[in-house]
Amino acid sequence: MNTLAVKAYDLRQDVLDIIVSGGGGHIGGDMSSMEIMLTLYNRMNVSPERPNDPDRDRFVLSKGHCVETLYAVLADKGFLNIDEVKAQFSRFGSEYIGHPHNTLPGIEMNSGSLGHGLSVCVGMALAGRMDYRDYRVYTLMGDGELAEGSVWEAFMAAGHYGLDHLCAVIDRNHLQISGNTENVMGHHDLHARIAAFDWHVIDVADGNDVTQLQAAFDEAEVTKGRPTAIIANTVKGKGASLMENRASWHHHLPNAEEYAQIKAELARRKEALLHE
Repeated sequence: MNTLAVKAYDLRQDVLDIIVSGGGGHIGGDMSSMEIMLTLYNRMNVSPERPNDPDRDRFVLSKGHCVETLYAVLADKGFLNIDEVKAQFSRFGSEYIGHPHNTLPGIEMNSGSLGHGLSVCVGMALAGRMDYRDYRVYTLMGDGELAEGSVWEAFMAAGHYGLDHLCAVIDRNHLQISGNTENVMGHHDLHARIAAFDWHVIDVADGNDVTQLQAAFDEAEVTKGRPTAIIANTVKGKGASLMENRASWHHHLPNAEEYAQIKAELARRKEALLHE
């Protein structure tokens, strides 16, 4: 049994509660990206006791609309109070808004305007090199976001400068708000496209499998001379069958019946993991 895999279902329940309490949220991408963010925050050099440590690792949630999962993971690591997040999310005047902003501990930058996260991380990685710091820089992007041109300028720059302390993770759930990514703007040869910019590319067959993700991040850390991209093949709405692989759940507020159904299925899946 992998304890992080079990914890992912507890945090999915937190995400569900945050969204229902706040009256809305991007639940589909939240659920697909849960294991990615949880695995990262349990290996990065970050601490709520030293939030401004110059040697800390950096993480930027480029797909900022999935902030509910980031809040849940940050609370699990001690940066935030989960009860406070649930009570205040999307309330007037609250800091817990629907996209990350850096007045909150543990959040490096404001995000949500898609296509900017990787570019910012290239700058962070270059700054680390110039300052002789050995921190690592991570970003999480959505596959729909890859239609933005600035993403590919950032891929080009990172490869040119050989930023081997930079790791970009793509939440490859194949769905975005307007439908299947391959219909909106296809990425059928995504591995080859990124590799062409002189990146080391790792395909994770099951991006909701913590063990596979851990192996990918291990490989990224020992890769020298090139940045690494991890293509994590995930399931949109992972955790309950009524959400999974449905574009309509990109942004959806569960009603009382749906909430009960999701909660029950999350509990069943967690229980099954506990008995593996």
